Amino acid sequence: MQGKIIKGIAGFYYVHVETCGVYECKAKGIFRNRKVKPLVGDNVLIDVISKEECTGNIIEILPRKNELVRPAAANIDQAMVVFAITQPDINFNLLDRFILMMDYQKVPTIICFNKIDLAGHEEIERLKSIYEKCGCQVLFISIYDEKGIEQVMDILNDRTTVLAGPSGVGKSSLTNLILPKEEDVMETGGVSRIGRGRHTTRHSEIFHVSGKTYICDTPGFTSLMIPDMEKENLRFYFSEFEPYEGKCRFNGCMHVNEPDCAVKEAVSSGGISGRRYQSYTEIYKELKEQKKY
Repeated sequence: MQGKIIKGIAGFYYVHVETCGVYECKAKGIFRNRKVKPLVGDNVLIDVISKEECTGNIIEILPRKNELVRPAAANIDQAMVVFAITQPDINFNLLDRFILMMDYQKVPTIICFNKIDLAGHEEIERLKSIYEKCGCQVLFISIYDEKGIEQVMDILNDRTTVLAGPSGVGKSSLTNLILPKEEDVMETGGVSRIGRGRHTTRHSEIFHVSGKTYICDTPGFTSLMIPDMEKENLRFYFSEFEPYEGKCRFNGCMHVNEPDCAVKEAVSSGGISGRRYQSYTEIYKELKEQKKY
């Protein structure tokens, strides 16, 4: 019988079989001997021990389409990162790190800005101008009055999607709108008086929405490690730089300190977002410092 691992706790793996429900399984020792650990999102073959008690053993992990390091998950089709336009304010560096991390792992990213009911038209247009050039699809929604939720559902359909974002932005509330009502299991927490969301999601878990549609909800995050890459390659992960590659005075220009840099000129003229360029220089310096040690 074939299914998908939706959760792993203390050596037990919960496998969703589309026609039968969820089986509690152990992984055969052969995986440990091969140093292969089953991951949330793995498509697996199981031997059924008891249909009545829904128990079985995982006997094979099917080939993975991809394997994410953070969150630890397999066979992810896309990532949807949720940020609130306000309350709490957007941490742009964190958002840009997430886009970078997913791009590095070759996972398409959808940026979902929530709380448009609290934002003015100018702020929405400003965010569009920053992020529509970075190679991501950008959505504007309001969970409070359910604006844009149909568009979210269309994007999720027939895919396995990582849903991520800092605490307090409405990620768990969005999960609850997406899931069938009987699976409405995510705790929700408001934003505390100091502006931080209360941590609500405690482990990565995949939820079955319908058919072949799954969402992988991940713990709220406040910092992200950047990928282990050479600083010289960072510029290739900022899509808005691409039209200017090869137009700088120096070949291999890093777009940081060099004179006659087409990217820096584009930032000055508004062709590239100064906000995105600031994230680029911050991450570039971080990579440079890492390589010293």
